[in-house]
Amino acid sequence: MLYVILCADRPESSEIRASTRPEHVAYLQGLGDTLKAAGPFLDENDTPVGSMLIVEAGNLAAAKDIAAGDPFAKAGLFGKVEVRPWKWTINNPQGDA
Repeated sequence: MLYVILCADRPESSEIRASTRPEHVAYLQGLGDTLKAAGPFLDENDTPVGSMLIVEAGNLAAAKDIAAGDPFAKAGLFGKVEVRPWKWTINNPQGDA
């Protein structure tokens, strides 16, 4: 099943994001095919203010473990994290509607 991980940065946390980004990117690359999509949310000045990941996991607990293992999360970047099951119905390349 697919899960969306929605993360909102804490205020005044841009330095944490910048300094932890290399570890964050390496972590995401290490997820291999588990990671379906990822990227930052941006404010009106194109400054990152959060993150969204779509992962494939066996259950909600496994998806939460992926979220918790992210170096951004470990560094305290996020003020809020939501992990939600998601069904890809439109433009799914697998055709699973």
